[in-house]
Amino acid sequence: MAGLIDLVGKTPLVEINRLNNNPNVKVYAKLEGNNPGGSVKDRPALNMIKSALERGDIKAGTKLIEATSGNTGIALAMIARLFDLEIELVMPSNSTKERTLTMEAFGAKVTLLEGIEACRDYAEEKGASGDYFLLNQFANADNYMAHYKTTGPEIWNDTNGEITHFVSAMGTTGTIMGNSMYLKEKNPDIQIVGCQPTEESSIPGIRRWPVEYLPKIFDPKRVDRVIDISQADATEMTRQLARVEGIFAGMSSGGAAVAALKVASELERGVVVFIVCDRGDRYLSSDLFG
Repeated sequence: MAGLIDLVGKTPLVEINRLNNNPNVKVYAKLEGNNPGGSVKDRPALNMIKSALERGDIKAGTKLIEATSGNTGIALAMIARLFDLEIELVMPSNSTKERTLTMEAFGAKVTLLEGIEACRDYAEEKGASGDYFLLNQFANADNYMAHYKTTGPEIWNDTNGEITHFVSAMGTTGTIMGNSMYLKEKNPDIQIVGCQPTEESSIPGIRRWPVEYLPKIFDPKRVDRVIDISQADATEMTRQLARVEGIFAGMSSGGAAVAALKVASELERGVVVFIVCDRGDRYLSSDLFG
């Protein structure tokens, strides 16, 4: 009988049939909302906590702290509970209520501040005090190594090594860094495509970081192309994924789908895989599906 953490990963690839207008290119969505915590962040949350325990950096009873825009916090709250760890999660005050309530349901303390940058500063200050252990997904190699060890191999195997393009939203950048590392080792010709919001856009889960807050784990050499996505396009595509393809996801997934379909439209043939980061039920109190 599998335990909960044994269910992290091994998520399905589904083909995008109706929104893809290029019959010579296959486009697949990797449904990370099928993880037990409901998002791609279950992978790094498990790897960051488990690896820290194995190294002796933390132990049962350690107080953890982390800044998050939502999905990592939910995943950490779930995983921390399984290892008897207390956790405080620091999140922007404009996050949807579903996220806050889910973290609290797992027993986490939630602190709301104005903006993710302020959340990161607060978490780093508390981590430096010595009373808390800061996981720091923005600078923690265990973040991207989760994808190197699990997501990348799954995609390679499920496409029979035929993937030509990998597309991902960029937030902490752990997903795109880890997958790039693995997939480029298997085939250096695979193109790694990231997406970020246009200057005026706000898309939950995708960031255009100020230089001073750029994640330390990010290596621009591992990304072949970056596509800017508008908030309007990400919103419309998220709705289309639900209404046309039956994929119920958040706005960052809509942004990744915009980029994936753009890439597919430019190719003579290929296999494009994009990450569907989470499920749409985390956004029902917003106007995303209104």
